[in-house]
Amino acid sequence: MRRKPVPPTPDSLDRLWDAHRAVPLIPGSEDDCCGRVANRLDVTPDEGRDWLVFCQSLGLAREVSRGFERVREDPTRDDLRAAFEANVFGAREVLDALGDEPRSADAVFDAFEPTVPNWERHRDPDGWESRWRNRVARLLDWAVLFGAAARKPDGYVAVEESA
Repeated sequence: MRRKPVPPTPDSLDRLWDAHRAVPLIPGSEDDCCGRVANRLDVTPDEGRDWLVFCQSLGLAREVSRGFERVREDPTRDDLRAAFEANVFGAREVLDALGDEPRSADAVFDAFEPTVPNWERHRDPDGWESRWRNRVARLLDWAVLFGAAARKPDGYVAVEESA
């Protein structure tokens, strides 16, 4: 299943590792885990939930019968990249819009826009486009952190997977 939450992109992966370490090793309820992540990252509870679900998407946390627990393995950047592409809604589509020639975030959004679910458009007819443009920009910046894209002066380009 691909999940939607994409937290703001940090300057480095250190913040992701902070979120990962905030998830308990012994399963805790969703509310407890979101609270721990929010406290550790100094964000709102809703933002803590986004970070928890994002960690789950990347294979850094998992849901079990008693709540959420931290995954003990430390994935490589390539592992994170693969999980990002496979499990975060929109990541694959954003990366598919990139090539060898730099594309602006707006151009990537224009290519991505047909994949925005109709129900998202209907629930907020006046605000969906702004929200999804922001989401595409976040996806692009996370792709850069994971090595799937590179930021150039005039846009983003795809980066081939390392061999």
